[in-house]
Amino acid sequence: MRPSGASEDLTTLPGLLRDWLPGRRWFAEKGRPLTGVAVAARHPLPAAEGVTRLEVLVLAVSFADGPDRHYQLLLARASHAPVGAAPIGDHDGQVLYDGLHDPAVTALLLRLVAEGATVGDLSFVPEPGAVLPLSETGRVVDAEQSNTSVRWGERSILKVYRRLSPGLNPDLELHRALRAAGSTSVAALQGGIEGVLDGAPATFALLQEFAAGSHDGWERATAAVRDRVDFTGEARALGEALADVHVALRAELGTSETDPRELAAYWTRRCTEIADQVPVLAPHVPAIRAVYDEVAALGAPVVVQRVHGDLHLGQTLRRPDGRWLIIDFEGEPAASPQERRAPDSAVRDVVGMLFSFDYAAFHHLLTRSDTPEAGLGSDTAEARLAHDWSAANRDAFCAGYAARAGEDPRAHAALLRAYELDKAVYQVLYETRSRPTWLPIPLAAIERDTTA
Repeated sequence: MRPSGASEDLTTLPGLLRDWLPGRRWFAEKGRPLTGVAVAARHPLPAAEGVTRLEVLVLAVSFADGPDRHYQLLLARASHAPVGAAPIGDHDGQVLYDGLHDPAVTALLLRLVAEGATVGDLSFVPEPGAVLPLSETGRVVDAEQSNTSVRWGERSILKVYRRLSPGLNPDLELHRALRAAGSTSVAALQGGIEGVLDGAPATFALLQEFAAGSHDGWERATAAVRDRVDFTGEARALGEALADVHVALRAELGTSETDPRELAAYWTRRCTEIADQVPVLAPHVPAIRAVYDEVAALGAPVVVQRVHGDLHLGQTLRRPDGRWLIIDFEGEPAASPQERRAPDSAVRDVVGMLFSFDYAAFHHLLTRSDTPEAGLGSDTAEARLAHDWSAANRDAFCAGYAARAGEDPRAHAALLRAYELDKAVYQVLYETRSRPTWLPIPLAAIERDTTA
């Protein structure tokens, strides 16, 4: 397929982008001292209707306080930008804008995937048997944060990764493995866009089934807390869905083993580093390290496999038929690409969900202005109800997981406590920096798990 022509020189573009990027919702480096923007790679695409020129740009964004980051921009040029297209600036009497907000551009992307096209260094790869809604209009999903998603009616959604890293994105990699395994606990993969970055394969986008009519897991759980509705049946089904994912990933990608002493050493280093930054954690460090030492003394190796890596209720959807889906397999945002792809114990994902039940149960007590005590340990009727709700759903989740996986994570008490503490330590840092009123949640978890 012929691209829309050779890329002509746009000497003003880096300056325009330097002003434009910090205002984008998906730009993850807000607040960092940005020193420059350069075009690291250009991938011309065929012309879309009404578009003079279209190309995928890989931007190298430089900062005063650290290494460059690579971002993806679908740069379109036309006589005028469509409504909501986020204009970047003008060039030779035409408007430069983000092409993902142009239905003609997104229609082209979907057609390229359907055709299995190769354009320069970009491969548009359909999954076998995928039927794509080529007659529908693609619209950007407003709620997206770190990426940009385009939805075609009730059938497909394209997630375009804004920040790029060398190596296959685990989101695409794991969805392919789960599709091969026949898992029904994820939205069906329909295709992807792949290319090269720094000489290594890189994932530019993922196309999958749109789970029409589904409800966000966090919203459903917090509504249950608010309305005092039993959620244990849902929690059990969530446990079964996660176990289905773990079983499928083991079948497709296998398992390996790691030395528990290495796990304990990693957790200890992270705890020490965070305690140096967050003084409120320091008094808990000796008790936390004692739990890590229990894992180091286990003797037997710990089985590890590919996992989700950043699991919580917000990474789940409940279908209208009652089935739960696990979504967004990109991994922990703060982790390096290598860390995101590294095998880990399945307990890590279990702990992510257990923690999320704590957050769902208690967040309203910590954000309401009419509860100045805002304490998880306060002996009020609401606090007791929150404790009971969390405990019941944590147990139901583990029971559902055990029923599908054939192994109860609660049977590995030392490992479960250590992973919970590592998660709590990370959340102490995150809440201190981002949501100080939520800090009592991870601190209460630390108190619980070091006194068990």
